[in-house]
Amino acid sequence: MSGSSIADDASDRLFRGHWIFLKSVPDLEFLPEADRPEVAFAGRSNVGKSTLINALVDQHGLARASNTPGRTQALNYFGPERPEPPFYLVDMPGYGYAKAPKDIVEAWTALVRDYLRGRPNLARTFLLIDARHGLKPVDQEIMKLLDEAAVSFQVVLTKADKLTPKALEHVIAATRQQLTAHPAAMPEVLATSSEKKRGLSELRAAVAAVILGARS
Repeated sequence: MSGSSIADDASDRLFRGHWIFLKSVPDLEFLPEADRPEVAFAGRSNVGKSTLINALVDQHGLARASNTPGRTQALNYFGPERPEPPFYLVDMPGYGYAKAPKDIVEAWTALVRDYLRGRPNLARTFLLIDARHGLKPVDQEIMKLLDEAAVSFQVVLTKADKLTPKALEHVIAATRQQLTAHPAAMPEVLATSSEKKRGLSELRAAVAAVILGARS
């Protein structure tokens, strides 16, 4: 069996079946036991995070998408109903929504920072970036935090279908160049489109490689 076939089989097993919402964590004291690897999805508010998660697991409505940026105010935990092997997928609060009340923003920021710094079983963070806008200063802040916490992360471009192929190539190249300054960053940039179902198999394979690698 070829390497690509093995990767496809692993990701298929990992994402096969029904997915369920496990719990919402507004404060770190409510975190589940760190008894299995987990991957987290982070990104600016309105980057399409919940929509991508739903597309990734091919289950409409699992993660609640909203037209109101900043609605997710907690760490939301999801997982396969019959995991093989068991792992968590974490939808993190969106950041960078300037119109949210200051106290809410501060609470989100503290939760995100403390989670990234102190979660021992966090295998990787997938950092979602709107392909139309590229990396922003607020993304750089999160990337710096991930570097400091020694948490590996991989950039995933969302809404890639909104760009021409040439423009997308330019964004990918520019993003890769910026990532060279971040020791915790994975060099490969994934381009996805929830609407067009683009790049989902590559993202599933990336998640599978992380989860299986963390358990080996």
